[in-house]
Amino acid sequence: MYNILLIAMIVVGFLLIVAVLMQPSKQQDALSALSGGAGDLFATQKARGFEAVMQRLTAILGAIWFILGLALVYLSAH
Repeated sequence: MYNILLIAMIVVGFLLIVAVLMQPSKQQDALSALSGGAGDLFATQKARGFEAVMQRLTAILGAIWFILGLALVYLSAH
């Protein structure tokens, strides 16, 4: 059981890394980086389409990875 959960955690961890790398960049230009994005203070928009899917997928994979980690700790303690 421990080995199965360990393999699942490695696979989910790899998928999590891929999901994070596939997310679109938030930075639009160098001036935004220097000013701290003050111009976009009131321009917050809800994520749509591919960006929203990737955010949800990242959150779900992160939660699964965390739960698998807790399960592995429990199994190694008992």
